[in-house]
Amino acid sequence: QVQLVESGGGLVQAGGSLRLSCAASGRAFSISAFSIYNMAWYRQAPGKEREFVAISRIGGSTAYADSVKGRFTISRDNAKNTLYLQMNSLKPEDTAIYYCVAAGNYWGQGIQVTVSS
Repeated sequence: QVQLVESGGGLVQAGGSLRLSCAASGRAFSISAFSIYNMAWYRQAPGKEREFVAISRIGGSTAYADSVKGRFTISRDNAKNTLYLQMNSLKPEDTAIYYCVAAGNYWGQGIQVTVSS
């Protein structure tokens, strides 16, 4: 019903930048516009619980975890059914698998981000 495919991850040095993308497809998005879904990013570091990173809400508001505030920017292109996460000033502690989440219920397969010191 919903497919979420993340891309743009990889290995980067501390202080560097990456931009993650999440392409959404499936019946749910063909029936209803992408713009009506809250879209979020979560991450899970090795040996740690999965944690919230950022959300893009219906209506345009956004929110961020304190750990990424001022460094990460979430955005979306509703015409392309795509969610983005611009990550700047990356730190080794940002190393994790990053997941795209639609409507708080549908999860992508995740993509690895590794930040070397």
